[in-house]
Amino acid sequence: MSFELLSENRSFGGSQKVFRHPSNSCGCDMTFAAYLPPQAEDGPVPVLWYLSGLTCTHENAMTKAGLQEHASRHGLAVIYPDTSPRGTGVADDEAYDLGQGAGFYVNATRDPWRSHFRMYDYVVNELRGAVLENLPLLDRHGITGHSMGGHGAIIMAVRNPDLFDSLSAFAPIANPTQSDWGRKQLSAYLGDDETEWSDYDSTLLLEEHGWKSDILVDQGASDQFLDLLRPEALAKTMAKCRLPGTVRIQRGYDHSYYFVNTFAGDHVAWHAERLN
Repeated sequence: MSFELLSENRSFGGSQKVFRHPSNSCGCDMTFAAYLPPQAEDGPVPVLWYLSGLTCTHENAMTKAGLQEHASRHGLAVIYPDTSPRGTGVADDEAYDLGQGAGFYVNATRDPWRSHFRMYDYVVNELRGAVLENLPLLDRHGITGHSMGGHGAIIMAVRNPDLFDSLSAFAPIANPTQSDWGRKQLSAYLGDDETEWSDYDSTLLLEEHGWKSDILVDQGASDQFLDLLRPEALAKTMAKCRLPGTVRIQRGYDHSYYFVNTFAGDHVAWHAERLN
């Protein structure tokens, strides 16, 4: 697979790049961003995947999360995929939380979504293989994300412990089968049989499969979407199953990128310790 370089900017001694490429999984061109730290000029480096939330593109976290400074210090690359397929001919919905910008990191099985909305396969298989082939990256991967992206990070890591070595999340949609941020989208993408939804629910997956290492989750106590995110379900399951990790409730913080930016350094350092 060949990448088309769309932009490149120097950042903290490294390089912030944006690429476009044709995707077989999604049946359209996809855009993603990649930060390569200065250490990548001397050889391959571990990689941290950052999955963004509802309405975001590859660009939101690239410009607002402030990961580059920390990644440069610790010698990690950062890959920022888009949140859905896009373009003419790709199904969409008038609502902000379904369709383009709201792929929910699932493989859709229902029309009109199934021909393009295969973000799970795209990230886990296609893009992961493509960046390893085309960029100076080691096959050592951490994954994190915000909101819908936190949901995506947990489900991908738990279902693929052979592919991911470290896991964290910012305000993840933790129990989507029991939330309006989840039930609407899972029924649209997968159908009304709720037994088909469990593969995309972080809380249910952790209870069934556990996780090979520890987990770091940050959640704002003043998050305006707290009832939709259901962090208490995730924390309860981690305690019940005695899974190592930390769910930190951060007083006064909301759901914005101010929250993500505040704790980005903690998460990058946490992943670097496990990947290096």
